[in-house]
Parts: sequence; C-alpha cells; structure tokens
Amino acid sequence: MNLVWAALITIFATALTVTAMLRVRKRAPEGSYFSDGDRASGVFGVLATGFSVLLGFIIFLSFTSYDQSRAGAESEATIVAQQVQTAQFLPGDAKAELTGELLCYARSVAGTEWDAVNAGTLGNSVNPWGAEMFRTISAVDPRTPVEQSAYDRWMDQTAEREQARIDRVRGAEGIIPTPLWLVLAVISVVIFGYLLFFADPAEGAVTQSVLIGSVTIVITLLLFLLVFFDHPHGEGVGRLQPTAMVRTIGLIDTQLGVVGVTVTPPCDDHGNRR
Repeated sequence: MNLVWAALITIFATALTVTAMLRVRKRAPEGSYFSDGDRASGVFGVLATGFSVLLGFIIFLSFTSYDQSRAGAESEATIVAQQVQTAQFLPGDAKAELTGELLCYARSVAGTEWDAVNAGTLGNSVNPWGAEMFRTISAVDPRTPVEQSAYDRWMDQTAEREQARIDRVRGAEGIIPTPLWLVLAVISVVIFGYLLFFADPAEGAVTQSVLIGSVTIVITLLLFLLVFFDHPHGEGVGRLQPTAMVRTIGLIDTQLGVVGVTVTPPCDDHGNRR
C-alpha cells in the first residue's frame, strides 16, 4: 500500500464530507432535520453497527487469507531446503539433476514467479521447474532401502511443497468479489448521507466537522486496510516479499559448499532456463 496516496485520499475524502456538512448546515433548521434526535441516533446506530460488523468480518477473513499466503511462502521455502537434503540420497545422476532443478525452482519463485504474482498475471500457470523435477524423479529406480526411503520422502515433500505454493499464491488476483465492494460502497454513501441530516446551525462548525470527519476517517482507513489484505502481494509497506525463499537459496548454497557438492543449475539467477 502506498501510504502517501492513502493519506492524500483520506484527507481529500474527509475534506469533501466536512465541506458538505458545513454547506448543508447553513440551510438546516435549528436542531437538525430530525425532530426526534434520539430516534434518529438509534437508527444511525443500527446502520453503523451493521456496517462495522460486516466490515470487521470481511477484514478478519481477508487477514486469514493474508496470513495463509505468508505461511505458505515460509513453508514452501523450508520444504525446498529439505528436498535438497533428500535428493542427496537418491541414486545415480538424479541427485545432481534434482538439486540443480530445486535451485532453479527457488530462483524462479523469488524471481519471475513472484513478479507475476505481484502483477496479478500468474493465473493457473505452474512452475516449470516443478514439472522438470517430476520428469526427473519419474525416471528414478530406487533399489536400496535408503534410496527407496528417500524416494518416498521426496514424493511426500513434493505434495507438501505444492500445497504450500497454492497457499502462497492465494489472493494474488484478489479475494473479495466485486458485488461485496459495491455493497460496502453503497453502505458508506448511505452513512455519510444520513450524517448530513444531523447538520445543525446551533452547533459550532468545529463540532459539526468533527462529527462527520471522524466517521469519514475511520471508514476510509478501514476500507484501505481491506484493499491491502485483498492484494497482499506487490510493492509497498507490509506487502509479502520472497524473503523466505531468498534466504533458502543462500542456505542451500552454504550447505552444498559445506558438504563439498558442486551443482551447476540449468538456469539464471531469476530462474529462467539457460
């Protein structure tokens, strides 16, 4: 979320509603347009409560999706590091091939795939290095108990990694449907319009401004929070970044160097095939 734009829009919206209140206040009858202020306040309480409950519920669900995407990214990175270790117990040339493809998978996630997620263009596409690893492991014929155990473990980790990837890309194209945004917009307009009927020339201009300005700030900020959770990927404060996978890439390089394993990944630093 761009904090500067969020602040400017909040200020503009507040200035707009405050100006509307002060203009209506000049022509409003003394005591506001409502003859029974208590009854009007009760109706406004129902509107505000219904809106806040709906908005709070949506924010909770959106935060759950955001947290699931973050946890998926962490789990995926951890499983990739574990699969590198598992690959070292597989037979023949498979260990070197799978290790290189895992490095390319990690680079792709932190590079081209993350860029596609940020842009919302990932869609239903799969990671090409995931398909390469499937073709490589399909040709493996484990014979010893260690190789068979490593093969079974690899397949389990692959399923876990794919599920983590699904969690990571969740919400990349938005999780809140358009009709719900329309409902929130209409309710917001209704609340602001209802507040204008509380315009009272007997009240001070500052009091009237605070009345509608505070409501405008709260609603606007909550809607911005909802926009943030609806698109958790991208650039800006609090957005999800490939920090875990970048850390895993460095960890894999360190581990391979410690055990003396030399692997030449068939891809560049962004995960593109050479």
